[in-house]
Amino acid sequence: MKKFSSSQNANRLDDVIDNLKENGYINDTNYIQRAVNEFMAINTLSLREMKNKLYAKGLDTNLTENYFIEHEEELEEYELNCAKKVIVKKQIQLEREEIERFLYKKGYPSSCIRKAYEEIE
Repeated sequence: MKKFSSSQNANRLDDVIDNLKENGYINDTNYIQRAVNEFMAINTLSLREMKNKLYAKGLDTNLTENYFIEHEEELEEYELNCAKKVIVKKQIQLEREEIERFLYKKGYPSSCIRKAYEEIE
């Protein structure tokens, strides 16, 4: 970023970024969608963990929240399935209270944890 420290270079950089956005090369909404799909494919993340990863990338909070609202049903189903996977995997070595604490620390809401246990039992 030091290369763009002069106001003239900074203005040029802003123009390039605006041009890339206009031509669809930079699109935060598409990035959020791709990132969430990748998270869902390879991890058992809670929705809160996903959001935190997206916020850490510097994405607009409103865009991220809107995406999660628009895909709420699908994402909640994913989160429930992930909670069930974790419960089944951890049941061998941990007590129920320890698993619940683990899931809660990972950002799973207590309602999701309860429902996951109900569906497993």
